[in-house]
Amino acid sequence: MLLWVKAFHIFFVVSWFAGLFYLPRIFVNLAMVPVENVAERERLLIMAAKLYKFVTPIGLLAVALGLWLWLGFGFAGAWLHVKTTLVAILLGYHFYCGKLLKDFAAGRNARSHVWFRFFNEAPVLLLLTICILAVVKPF
Repeated sequence: MLLWVKAFHIFFVVSWFAGLFYLPRIFVNLAMVPVENVAERERLLIMAAKLYKFVTPIGLLAVALGLWLWLGFGFAGAWLHVKTTLVAILLGYHFYCGKLLKDFAAGRNARSHVWFRFFNEAPVLLLLTICILAVVKPF
């Protein structure tokens, strides 16, 4: 049974990260749209809102299945404590993306496209670290 849970956990993690890789990329484009280009701005806002609404339950399912695995295998090893902390940071990142989306929708974005390009790299670094922790279990 736990192998099925693990398979679905991996599927939902991959799907969640796909959304987390693309959503900030839309923010980069939104930050570059000239104020007078209302149609492009609205199109990008619709895309971002739909993506955020789509990946939020996917992320929650990934976390829920991860908790199920934790209960099944136990919470042992410092690597798992670090991984759990990184997943909590990732959840914060996800919900911060929701706040940024609301700021864009309200016309309150104060950040440049360059800032969003760097912001876009955070989930990549988190994924790399989480994968190393889960596979190598270095400590």
